[in-house]
Amino acid sequence: MPKEIIHTDQAPQAIGTYSQAVKVGHTVYLSGQIPLLPETMVLVEGDIAAQITRVFENLKAVAQAAGGSLADVVKLNVFLTDLSHFPVVNDIMGLYFQEPYPARAVVGVAALPKGVPVEMDAVMQLPEQENQAC
Repeated sequence: MPKEIIHTDQAPQAIGTYSQAVKVGHTVYLSGQIPLLPETMVLVEGDIAAQITRVFENLKAVAQAAGGSLADVVKLNVFLTDLSHFPVVNDIMGLYFQEPYPARAVVGVAALPKGVPVEMDAVMQLPEQENQAC
């Protein structure tokens, strides 16, 4: 199956040698998002809740550019430099996802790009579109 590169100006531009997302068939692999503002490519100001919210907004924008939504996410990976922020992730995730929730991993890491405290990536499965005859 051919790969389709997903790109949107509604999420931060790639800051390295990667694509915002890659679609293969009905599966979309969303690259890691950090709390950058897409318009300025600067880190969002505020506490950890503001930063986690920005990451979910960035993931949502890439999911929409791929033709889906966060409801189509089947696997979410969360990377935190401080695992004490785990309850905040749960609270904010509840604003973006409904049951049944995606599979998820939360991993404590020593450092993340640009010194941010949180990064997330995801795998999304798009529903198959039925061919509609005219």
